[in-house]
Amino acid sequence: MIGYIITFISAIILGKLVSKMKLPAILGWLIAGMILGPYALGLLNQELLDNQIYKYIINILECIVGLMIGTELVWKKIKSAGKQIIVTTLTQSLGTFFLVSLAFGVLFFFLDIPFYLGFIFGGIALATAPAPALSIVKEFKTQGPVTKTLIPMAVLDDVIGVIIFFSAISIVGGHISNGGMPFYMIPLFIILPIIIGGIGGLICGFILKKTTTVTSYIINIGVSLLVISFLSIYINEYLLPVSILNFMLIGMAFSAIFANMLDEEKMQNIMRYFNPVISICLVAVILNLGAPLDYHLILGAGVFTALYIIFRALGKYFGAYFGASITNAPQTVKKYLGFTLLPHSGVSLVFTGIAVNVLSPIVPEYANIIQGTIAAAAVINEIIAVIIAKKGFEWAGELQNMENNN
Repeated sequence: MIGYIITFISAIILGKLVSKMKLPAILGWLIAGMILGPYALGLLNQELLDNQIYKYIINILECIVGLMIGTELVWKKIKSAGKQIIVTTLTQSLGTFFLVSLAFGVLFFFLDIPFYLGFIFGGIALATAPAPALSIVKEFKTQGPVTKTLIPMAVLDDVIGVIIFFSAISIVGGHISNGGMPFYMIPLFIILPIIIGGIGGLICGFILKKTTTVTSYIINIGVSLLVISFLSIYINEYLLPVSILNFMLIGMAFSAIFANMLDEEKMQNIMRYFNPVISICLVAVILNLGAPLDYHLILGAGVFTALYIIFRALGKYFGAYFGASITNAPQTVKKYLGFTLLPHSGVSLVFTGIAVNVLSPIVPEYANIIQGTIAAAAVINEIIAVIIAKKGFEWAGELQNMENNN
């Protein structure tokens, strides 16, 4: 525990130092996780990362971080751009899946490796981790068309990512006779978090409408979050065949429901007190993303890793550009949204773990290809992606807080 406290404080300090260089603080948090994690100094050791209680705490913190996104999903603010957001999310997600799958499929053809492995790479690649880009939104107080498009897209992107990845792994699993994931389970991983968070948010919203004091706001939201978090942890650990519930999505659904039930002034008053808590939770969540990343893998990265990073970036950028173009989105969205969609280490590592579990008993050599490629790509991509995501907001002219980082 002392080691974690030192790591947490170090992450905050390193984040401040990185901010002085006009880079996002999240980059400092990620680097702190890698340096002080199990693959370097070991203050945040593997025993702690594998500890079940620690994992439960991270689940709860992810749920709280989801408030940052859900409270921005007010229908009257986003309904005018609804079609644009849906279409662009589909084009950038599906575009990334097809481009990465095609690139690996062609390469595997020449290497005499089954082409279906390419679909697994595509399924892993399309997902975007919302926390890194949204931490930049919070830190630099970004405002504009790119920000307004990115926030609701973070929710839809997770939904599409789950559908396509589990569809791909189910087909591949069935093909290699290891069962895979039954198709009827796929909608459950998407709908269940929304139902849990939505019901909790509905009950919380009715109570918030009748309360007026700051203390009652904090108690109501705090207790509600803990209840849905513990319920979700129980379902995730004991009732599902794969522990894959998205706790950030649960928090998003929870807060999106009550945010649409309350007037704007009341919501601003509530979030004024919760924003510091969300900021602390965000540091812990990003630290947890950085700790499993082995920086040694940078030296061992090869053709597969380079191919994955390059074609994923191309898919995200040009997929977003195409979707924004056909929906007549603002020029800044067309040109720069794709840059904000590049981070995804946490999601990629979760999907990779599932793919490896499916493939290892039958074709362990292919499981090793996936594990080695994505692990190295996660380290390299996340450092580069955070910097590029921040530049995307800067090029779009949406950074409102640069003076605080000089």
